[in-house]
Amino acid sequence: MLPDESRLRHHKDFSAVYQKGIRKNTSHLSLRALRHMQQPQLIEHSDQLYPDRPTRIGISISKKVNKGAVVRNRIKRQIRAALRQMLPYISKGWDLVIVVKPTAKQCNYYEFLQQLEKLLAQVEVLHGYSRGSLL
Repeated sequence: MLPDESRLRHHKDFSAVYQKGIRKNTSHLSLRALRHMQQPQLIEHSDQLYPDRPTRIGISISKKVNKGAVVRNRIKRQIRAALRQMLPYISKGWDLVIVVKPTAKQCNYYEFLQQLEKLLAQVEVLHGYSRGSLL
């Protein structure tokens, strides 16, 4: 499970990412990413600034992938586990939506990990923007 502050939950947030975000694709996954405009807010009675807003991530998987909820939930669990492993390397201040394509039902954890790393490097969300293997 991803931490609460790293989850994209509301329909309006998903809609904003779909409408305004950039899109990158691989054979099994599609990534939509939207960068937050950083507006520092002053803490009351202090000269310090709030830290950057954490990156929030959502996963979208339709019944076109598989009609069985068991298969869809297994894919979501594998993607969440891969993202949890990559979370320390992801820059702050992004909203990300991972869309699962129907071809993903034959993927395993390591293929999801590679595809996510490739997508996040293309969008330059990873620290260092490297395309080499992080994990």
